[in-house]
Amino acid sequence: MFLSIVAVNYVSNQEAAHAYAEKLLLRFNNEAIDNMEQLFEPIKSLVRSAATLGGELPSFYEDNGSITYLHSILQHSDVIISAYIGLEDGSFRQARQIDPAVQVQGKLPPPETRYADRWITRAPGQEATDHYIFLDKERREIGRSDKGTSYDPRGRLWYETALASGGLSVSDVDVFAVLDLVGFTVGAPFYGADGNLRGVAAADITLDGLSDYLAESKISAGTISFILDHQGGVIANSRQEKTYGSRSGRPELMHVTSLDDDLPAIAFSLRPRDSEGMYVFEHDGRDYVASLTTFPPSFGKAWQLFVVTPFSDFTGTLEERNRQLFIFGLIAILVQIIIIYFLSGVISAPLERLAVKVTRIKDLDVESPLALQTPIREVALLGRAIDTLDTTVKSFASFVPVDLVRQLLDTDQKLALGGYNKFLTIFFSDIEGFSTLSESTPSKQLLQRVSVYLETVTRAIKQEQGTIDKFIGDGVMAFWGAPNRLDDHAMHACFAALRIQHEMARMNAEWKAQGMLPLNIRIGIHSDAVLVGNIGSSDRMNYTVMGDGVNIASRLEGINKDYGTRICISHTVFKEAGDRLCVRPIDEVAVKGRRSKVPIYELVGAYDLEAAFEPDAQLVRLCEMTRDAYVALVAEDLELALERYEAILVEYPDDTVAREMARRLAPAAPKLSESKEISD
Repeated sequence: MFLSIVAVNYVSNQEAAHAYAEKLLLRFNNEAIDNMEQLFEPIKSLVRSAATLGGELPSFYEDNGSITYLHSILQHSDVIISAYIGLEDGSFRQARQIDPAVQVQGKLPPPETRYADRWITRAPGQEATDHYIFLDKERREIGRSDKGTSYDPRGRLWYETALASGGLSVSDVDVFAVLDLVGFTVGAPFYGADGNLRGVAAADITLDGLSDYLAESKISAGTISFILDHQGGVIANSRQEKTYGSRSGRPELMHVTSLDDDLPAIAFSLRPRDSEGMYVFEHDGRDYVASLTTFPPSFGKAWQLFVVTPFSDFTGTLEERNRQLFIFGLIAILVQIIIIYFLSGVISAPLERLAVKVTRIKDLDVESPLALQTPIREVALLGRAIDTLDTTVKSFASFVPVDLVRQLLDTDQKLALGGYNKFLTIFFSDIEGFSTLSESTPSKQLLQRVSVYLETVTRAIKQEQGTIDKFIGDGVMAFWGAPNRLDDHAMHACFAALRIQHEMARMNAEWKAQGMLPLNIRIGIHSDAVLVGNIGSSDRMNYTVMGDGVNIASRLEGINKDYGTRICISHTVFKEAGDRLCVRPIDEVAVKGRRSKVPIYELVGAYDLEAAFEPDAQLVRLCEMTRDAYVALVAEDLELALERYEAILVEYPDDTVAREMARRLAPAAPKLSESKEISD
């Protein structure tokens, strides 16, 4: 009964609100178009009067005294930002507003500037001069500026539009010279007694002025309104957003379907094609009423007023009735709940415990679910099914990234094939000399030690919010940045690598004390745009990453063998997280599929992570000496590079990077020296 009453009341209120909204929208359309005509009509009259004055007094605009008259036009309306006259001989006189923060002729005007008198004079065979007199709000002179100019009013859109129309006209969108604004110009030509063209009188109106008008004239808080040209380009909007750009030096209006908000695009696409007027549509569960109305022909432009209003803005006065009804219904339901509580306690108690179990399953809680004992057979069956589900989900989470499992549980998504490109950090690790180690170590002991290594890697990656992709024999592949977004994923990957090496160093010390060989781990890290998603078939799929970036990360792991390093990172990783890392450049290596060589670095420590990872003075000096040698190597000064790598070996005789680079440079340096002697 309660639901029936609410439904009837809701429907009646909705119908009343819809009728009220449509009535308001119709009234707004009529008033807005009338007001827009009234906004333009005085400006048109002023421009028409200025043109008439130029026709009656041909010499009036040839003198700078006419600028005072242009100022009277400028003061008539806030939407007019400049009034001016362009004569047929190329001269130009203007009264305009000034923004002190915008440069004029390459410099800022005085801070108190509000207006300016401007005129352009031309002399035969000489460059035209652009004159400015800067005025304060009382039109007192506070500065001057003169500069040569190529500006010619006769070549501007407003001048050409006025001539083409032969009378009063409104131009298309244009960039106002010097003003650095986009808008329209109302212009009118004037002629002498002999019928020859004398010039054009004009006034500028910006798009921002029209947007301000729409913002002040909204029907409701949620209403959005637009003025569109005949092609759907946004001339003005009630949100006062910039909806114009520039292409090849010409302004270009954004189409209403290209705005960031998809509501106007949907509303515009659903408009009736064969008629104008109001129409109703639904979007994101909300009802809207929209209208598209063309300005009358007398306006002079085929503009359209486009309005979209949510019906919910008009139901506020009717919601009180629903609230009262809702309170009454709550009281009735409360009485029912009390009765039902006592009657259904036998069933609800075990169901609540099952709900706790389901919540723990959803959170992947490792604790065992509470034991459920109930005499109700159906509830007992449900409990056993939930226990089976718990086991299944936890087993599933052992093979699929935990974050992906949580995402599936939270969103009720189904696993489906597909992926997307994303910038991630990929990690590869491997045991050095595993084949040799497996030949000399008992299988059971080797399995236990490898399990310790894999547990160490898994724990470090999880601690740094990474995702285990797969175990490849004794190797581990992981990535950061998916399925959940992670800022500084390159840094987290490097921190995980340092934690792994630190923990493995501790374990190796214990194993050596027991007479066992150490497990030395090599790690490669690279950041790149890769394909991430569910790869495979509909019967068997794997959440993984694919692409050239994965191959590079794997290659970096193997490169450690060439230089005797433990952690090798790419230049991309260094760029992403270099400010927190202590690294030294190793070399530039060629990567399959890329023309240029890729710089690689050895990661040796990190700053502000933990004391165990802070580089000491000796390590910092080693990095500085290596960087100096690398700089010489990149500059192709092989002798100097060899000298610096040998200097490193003097202080650090066990440094594998310097030893390898010196070995490579030793044959090349003498040849370069002989070449220099011959050229000398």
